[in-house]
Amino acid sequence: MNIPPRLRRSLVRLRRDLLFMGAGLPLHAIPPVLFFWVLMQLKDIMGPGSDLGTLLLPFPVGLLLLAAYGLTEAQRWRFRSLCGMDLPRLRFRAGKRQWAYNCLVGPLLGLLELCVLGALAAALAAATSPVWIWTLGWQWRVDHRGYATPLGYATVGGLLVLAAVPALAGGLVRLENVVGRAVLDVSRSEELERRVEDLTVSRAGAVDAADAERRRIERDLHDGAQQRLVALALNLGLAKATLKDLPPEARQAIDEAHREAKEAIEELNSLVRGLHPAVLDELGLDAALSGLAARAPLPVRLWTDLPGRAAPAVEAVAYFVVSEALNNVAKHAAATRADVTVTRLGEILRVVVADDGVGGADPARGSGLRGLAQRVRSVDGAFRMSSPAGGPTTMTVELPCLT
Repeated sequence: MNIPPRLRRSLVRLRRDLLFMGAGLPLHAIPPVLFFWVLMQLKDIMGPGSDLGTLLLPFPVGLLLLAAYGLTEAQRWRFRSLCGMDLPRLRFRAGKRQWAYNCLVGPLLGLLELCVLGALAAALAAATSPVWIWTLGWQWRVDHRGYATPLGYATVGGLLVLAAVPALAGGLVRLENVVGRAVLDVSRSEELERRVEDLTVSRAGAVDAADAERRRIERDLHDGAQQRLVALALNLGLAKATLKDLPPEARQAIDEAHREAKEAIEELNSLVRGLHPAVLDELGLDAALSGLAARAPLPVRLWTDLPGRAAPAVEAVAYFVVSEALNNVAKHAAATRADVTVTRLGEILRVVVADDGVGGADPARGSGLRGLAQRVRSVDGAFRMSSPAGGPTTMTVELPCLT
C-alpha cells in the first residue's frame, strides 16, 4: 500500500510529537510528586506527637533539589533526540533557570501534555466504539436499544478530536521548544563569555601554529638554501685561489660572485635569526638576548632576571620585541646607547627597552610599532611607549608568563 508523501510526513511528525510528549510527561511529573511529599512531611511535623516527619523531611527535600539540576540533562536528551534541538550544558551557577524550568514551568507543560494525550486516548476510544461495542454481546444491545444515537455522536466526536490532535500536539511541541530555548539556553552574557573563551583558545592555537611554521621555515632555510650558498661561496673561493691564469675579466667576475655569495649568506643568516633563532629553543631567552645585544650596531646594556622558562610563544614575542626595538633605535633614534631590561615578576614577563635618542616615536604613525603592539596583544600582553620629542624613549612590554 502506497502512502502519499504528505500523509507519510504528517504521520512521522505526529509520531515524533507524541513520543516527545510521552517522554516529557514523567520528567515533568517528578517535581510535583516530590513537592507533595515535602508537604506531607511538613504536615506530619506540625501534627501532634509525631517525629517521623522530621526524620524523613531531608529525603524529599534533597531529592527535590537534585531533580532541579538532574532533570536538565534528561530534558536536553529529549530535545536533542526527538526535536533535533541541541541545548547547551548549563553550569551549576545557572541553577535558578534549571529550577524554574524543572519545578515551575515543567509541571505546567506536563499538565498540557497530559490533556493532549488524554484527549487522544478518549478520542481513540470514542472513534472505535462501533468496533468494541459488539464485544458486549447481543443481550446488552437488546437491553439498550437506544445506544445507536449516542454511539454515533461519540464516534463523530472522536473522529473530530483525532483530526485536531496533530495540530494540538504540534503546537504544544513548538511551545515547549520555545520555552525550553528561552529558559534552558545560555544567556547573552554567558554566550559572549563562551565565545571569548573559544576565541582565546583559537587565537592561542593560531599563535602556536605561526610560531611552529616560523621554526619550520628557519630549519628549511638553515639546512637547505643556506648550505647551498655556503658550498657556492667555498667553490668560488677555491676557484679564486687556484685559477691564476684566468683573464682579468673572469677573475673580476669570480671576485664579485664570491663577494655576493658571502653577502647573501650574511643576509640569510640575519633572516634566519629574525624568523626564529635556534639558540632561543636550546638555551633560552637570556642567551638569545645576549647574542642579540652583541650583534647590535650600537652599545647595548642588557640586564636580565629570569628564574625560569616561559612558554615558547611568550619567549618568542619577547625576543622579537627586543630585536625590532633595537633595529628601530639604530635606524631612527640617533642614539648612542640602549638599555634592555628583562625581568620576571611572578607570572609577568616584563621587557623594557630604553635609549637616549631624539624621541618622537609614535605607534600611530609607524607600522613597525603597530606590528609590535599587535604581536604583544596576540598573547594577551600590554604595550606602552613613552617617547617625548627630544628623548629619551622607553618601551615597556608586559607578557603573561605562562609555563
